[in-house]
Amino acid sequence: MNFLEVLRTAVFALRGNWLRSALTSLGVIIGIAAVIVMVSVGQGTQAEIDKLVSGLGSNRLDISSGAGRGGGGARQSASSFFTLNEGDVDAIRQEIPEVQFVAGSLRGGTQVVYAENNWSTQWQGVQPEFFDINGWSIASGNGFESRDYSGGGKSVILGETVRRELFGDEDAIGQTLRLGRVPFTVVGTLKPKGQGGFGQDQDDILLVPLETGRRRLLGAMGLPPGAVMQIAVGVGRAEDVTYAQGEIEALLRQRHKIQPGADDDFTVRNIAEVVATRTATTNLMSKLLGAVATICLIIGGIGIMNIMLVSVTERIREIGLRMAVGAGPSDIRRQFLAEAMVIAMIGGVIGIAIGVVGALLVGKLGSLPVALNAQVVGLAAAFSIATGLFFGYYPARKASLLDPIEALRQQ
Repeated sequence: MNFLEVLRTAVFALRGNWLRSALTSLGVIIGIAAVIVMVSVGQGTQAEIDKLVSGLGSNRLDISSGAGRGGGGARQSASSFFTLNEGDVDAIRQEIPEVQFVAGSLRGGTQVVYAENNWSTQWQGVQPEFFDINGWSIASGNGFESRDYSGGGKSVILGETVRRELFGDEDAIGQTLRLGRVPFTVVGTLKPKGQGGFGQDQDDILLVPLETGRRRLLGAMGLPPGAVMQIAVGVGRAEDVTYAQGEIEALLRQRHKIQPGADDDFTVRNIAEVVATRTATTNLMSKLLGAVATICLIIGGIGIMNIMLVSVTERIREIGLRMAVGAGPSDIRRQFLAEAMVIAMIGGVIGIAIGVVGALLVGKLGSLPVALNAQVVGLAAAFSIATGLFFGYYPARKASLLDPIEALRQQ
């Protein structure tokens, strides 16, 4: 019997018990669908982590004030809350040679108004090296000039989202807008970055010089002289990040006169550690999803094996007749293996369809990132074929080893 004849015979045999065959394929359907969703979510999450690394930089350290409230929940003064200052920035730059870039920043929320348009966004007051650390590039116009940083100039650089919401297709360079009640001149726009690794819109931002943010946007808060909310540090080499972190912590403890054993009034966050934690969480989630998919496929495979063993038992006399008219053990083995393969492949096709739809729904309605591609579908098809071969072989072999004389005696 050639391949087509074997396949035709297998389909004909399964049609006689189509409902049983359909129920048998349910385990494979669920398993294949789970494989597609699992792999799609895993690849999508890994892509998001890669975007996070490229957006934040694996050689980066973020330093923020660690004090907020005193004992008993009493609110502390601004000088207690803003424990970092520009002197710390200069000290890190001068005393730690592993540091390539360092920049202090202030931030806040504001309503931006241009003509009849307005937009609520976040602003950041920055120092020159902030652009290098965060990978920001100017799309149009210019960056801040030296006098903007030193004199608190009322210049602003817009992120793409803010530019689009306020100006649309109009050229923003040279236009005047208001941040709160203060007029600013647009000197440049930033190249868009898109969605960040944590799901935020990175382009919904505007930048002003650090001194401008302190004087004109946070003046009412009564900040200490030279205070900053955060210090971003770019280390030259990835292997020096941990060492640089220890040196920075020691330097700041010395500058802030923190006694041994006392808590730091700042926090140093290693971006590489954040990424590693997120990667570990993603890998754990992928393993859990993989375990679910594997269990479903095993259950489906066991169902195929069980039904095929039942089929062999029910068709012993038919097997004997086939052997009596010249069919060899290999012919019988191919026939029953083909039946198992057909069940698995039908389940695989339906499972692929359900898995693709499920992955698209997860990506659209859920918060998990999904990367669906032809490789995922090909992997699912391979799993389907492997399931049919593995779990169909034993029943097929058992049928091929039957004694034709004993089989013909079977009623």
